[in-house]
Amino acid sequence: MALQRADNWKRPFFTIWTGQALSLTGSRIAMFALIWWLTEKTGSATVLATATLFAMLPQIVLGPLVGVYVDRWNRRITMIVADSLIALAALGLAYLFWSGQIELWHVYAIMLFREIGGTFHWPAMQASTSLMVPDEHLARVSGVNQAMMGALNIVGPALGALLLSIAAMHYIMLLDVATAILATTPLYFVRIPQPERTLNGKAPGEKTSVRDDLREGLRYLLNWRGLLLLTMGVMVFKIALTPAFSLLPLLVTDHFGGKAGELATLESAFGIGVILGGLLLGVWGGFKRNMLTTMLGVSMIGLMLILVGLIPANLFAVAVVLMFINGSSVALTDGPLIAILQKTIAPEMQGRIFMLIGSLFSITSPIGLLFAGPITDWIGIQTWYVVAGLLISGFAVWAACTPAIMRIEDYVYEPAPADSRESDDSVPAGQTPPLPRREAAGGP
Repeated sequence: MALQRADNWKRPFFTIWTGQALSLTGSRIAMFALIWWLTEKTGSATVLATATLFAMLPQIVLGPLVGVYVDRWNRRITMIVADSLIALAALGLAYLFWSGQIELWHVYAIMLFREIGGTFHWPAMQASTSLMVPDEHLARVSGVNQAMMGALNIVGPALGALLLSIAAMHYIMLLDVATAILATTPLYFVRIPQPERTLNGKAPGEKTSVRDDLREGLRYLLNWRGLLLLTMGVMVFKIALTPAFSLLPLLVTDHFGGKAGELATLESAFGIGVILGGLLLGVWGGFKRNMLTTMLGVSMIGLMLILVGLIPANLFAVAVVLMFINGSSVALTDGPLIAILQKTIAPEMQGRIFMLIGSLFSITSPIGLLFAGPITDWIGIQTWYVVAGLLISGFAVWAACTPAIMRIEDYVYEPAPADSRESDDSVPAGQTPPLPRREAAGGP
């Protein structure tokens, strides 16, 4: 049975949301400053690649296990501890910069430490959102989040560059500490509902092992055909999409003959598109079926990438418009998709499933880049954009023709009764029965 959300949900939720937004702003500024410090200090592409790897590792390696603990622990306390650890890491960096003792390995270690904290924080916040926000408003909240992230992609680097010109590194790190404190403070006063653990035939409060919880999350995903197919499809989508943005500098230099200014223009157009697309979703809320909005966004992304790959070199202004539409389409894709996951996945499973899916999605970035480099050298940069656009468009067509995906919002979870293991004679001894679900009224 779904948890009941209070009618006056906006004040407590947006109190927490505002603090988290300020903390993300401080973190984005701090990360920009650290990357720029590494660039100036070493001038090494290997160092920057290593820093990126340290930032990706926690999500890929620890994601599924982190999700288990997020579901086991109190999510409000999890966010408080995660934000506090991130603040301590920033405070440690501030001291090292202030004392002049900073070394390269310090930055690597603390970046890793910060990302571990973020790996715990993100699923706890996403899972808490579904417990605080009514289902009919989840897409709007996701749209606002998309707009915020798009704004951070523009404002964060700009503020970071400004602060680097007028302040020392330790002051920038202290700003990150201050914004983290602003994020944790509301969490001490705002109540976040905690779901009862009723899955796997266990009674509420009955303890399970971490291994059992992890296996339960894997079974939940594998036994839900619609969610599994959607996850696999999005992985293909991201394998095609990630290199398209990573290779944007080559498109600017090799095809359009541009420089840093043209690259910045394209990236800014994309960021503005994300903001406006998120705001549109926040006001509109999308189609009644969120999956239709997501598929509209996916189709537009595929079309825009194909057009970017086909336009001649003298039409750079058209490329700017296409990147703007692409940014809006990304917001219309991601926002409803997150709302779908928050609305359909059982609340007590969301930490595990969010992190399991997130880990699978994270793996796609290195895979996509591994294939994109040689393929681009072979067929040319423009052809890659056309191929990527066709793959993404193909995913949209396939998903639209797959009822299990398009009707995923009709799939409602029903927890098993506590005595299900004893009452199900069809399950061999020692094995766990599949999680029962029912189709909602109007489902396929």
